[in-house]
Amino acid sequence: MKNLIFLTILLTSSLFAKLTNEYASQQLLNSHIPIVDIRTPPEWQETGLIKGAIPIMFFNEQGGYDVNGWLKELNKKVDTTKPFALICHTGSRTMVVAQFLSQKLNYNVINILGGMEYAEAKKLPILPYKK
Repeated sequence: MKNLIFLTILLTSSLFAKLTNEYASQQLLNSHIPIVDIRTPPEWQETGLIKGAIPIMFFNEQGGYDVNGWLKELNKKVDTTKPFALICHTGSRTMVVAQFLSQKLNYNVINILGGMEYAEAKKLPILPYKK
């Protein structure tokens, strides 16, 4: 009986997991959905952060990563039971991370297409990065 209940909960939770792809917009910023910037500190310093973004580096400059460390930091700063968005430079890194979070952890994730390049082109508010 316990296994049946556990399986039902597992299947139900996976039905609610969702991956959405959308471009950065003022509407997204106005929604107050947390935006996690997964780029590297040098990238944050170079271009700044989209207004309200939470910087949590996923891939380092050499392409390495620590999933468990990143998840620990993410869960400290973001309520992962609610939708949140991911942004990087062009959207390619976030596509990989967003798919993982949605498929394996059942998170409701928004992958921001075009990344910071698109946000800059659309003249969305970008603030300097402060350590």
